[in-house]
Amino acid sequence: MTHLNSACFLMVAAIAASSVTGFAQDTVRFEPKIAQPTFAVREPVLRIKPRTVLISRTNFGPYYTEKGGAFPGEVGPIYVEGATTNDILVVRIHRIRPNHDIAAAQIYSDFGGLATESRVRMLNEPIAARRYIWRLDRERNTATTDLPDSRMKKITIDLQPMLGRVAVAPRGQEAFNGIWPGNFGGNMDAPEIREGTTVMLPIFHDGAYFYFGDGHARQGHGEVAGTGLETSMDVILEIDLIKGRTIDWPRLETKDHIMVVGSARPLMDAFRLAHVELIEWLVDEYGFGKLDAYALLGQVGESSIANVVDPLYSVVAKFPKRFLPK
Repeated sequence: MTHLNSACFLMVAAIAASSVTGFAQDTVRFEPKIAQPTFAVREPVLRIKPRTVLISRTNFGPYYTEKGGAFPGEVGPIYVEGATTNDILVVRIHRIRPNHDIAAAQIYSDFGGLATESRVRMLNEPIAARRYIWRLDRERNTATTDLPDSRMKKITIDLQPMLGRVAVAPRGQEAFNGIWPGNFGGNMDAPEIREGTTVMLPIFHDGAYFYFGDGHARQGHGEVAGTGLETSMDVILEIDLIKGRTIDWPRLETKDHIMVVGSARPLMDAFRLAHVELIEWLVDEYGFGKLDAYALLGQVGESSIANVVDPLYSVVAKFPKRFLPK
């Protein structure tokens, strides 16, 4: 089956919506027609109210085909009525599902956690580029690819769909290419951004100017080889606001953890940013003393590396909710 056409997409999205309980009053079905190359303030493609449930999809592009080609841009910006720079944008992820039967993954000679740097000369030869096509079985929730140099000639893995890019427009007049993460969110490439996760983002412009895209059928922590299983996704997102409060870095919440994503180079700075914001969250909202939170994080905290391949690296700092005050 190839990429879904508009009519088929809307039918599938409506069926998906019926399986999600607790939806807000307003539901918007949006078929994207524009793919944006950067996160920036520009004319919105859609205007919505807070507590709107958005039924949509990520953009489809040649990268996801057998032949390959350009990577698609992001969906957005979506203007959220009433959002101000004194608020937090909230994105509840109700559903992320592949809508295409191919996912592509690429090894590049100058991009990836173990590849040579395009900005630095190296003595060793670059890694040979190679493209892997993964066949998705959406009924069994698996992906299969060939391993041409291995004793095991094929491998099948389970899918864990996620969104690599969730963002607001960056501060001021800044515009960042879709590959960048930052305090605005962006290309964080965190596998934790999946069904059941709530994403919270700072707002730098009234209206927020929300973007999303970069579906991965699966991605390992660190995205070490440079890509996940890149494909297009049907999504159901609930967009809301926390009024009168601000944050400095993206926050995530699931049933088990509160988390912060920090993005920087070197990797240690991303680690520090994420953990400092997590401690501030514990202090401001859960009543911990700063040093108590620091000490406790040293004993029960968890962390993962989201990516070590983008222009800035991303780290996810996690605190288990079972240790929060009741």
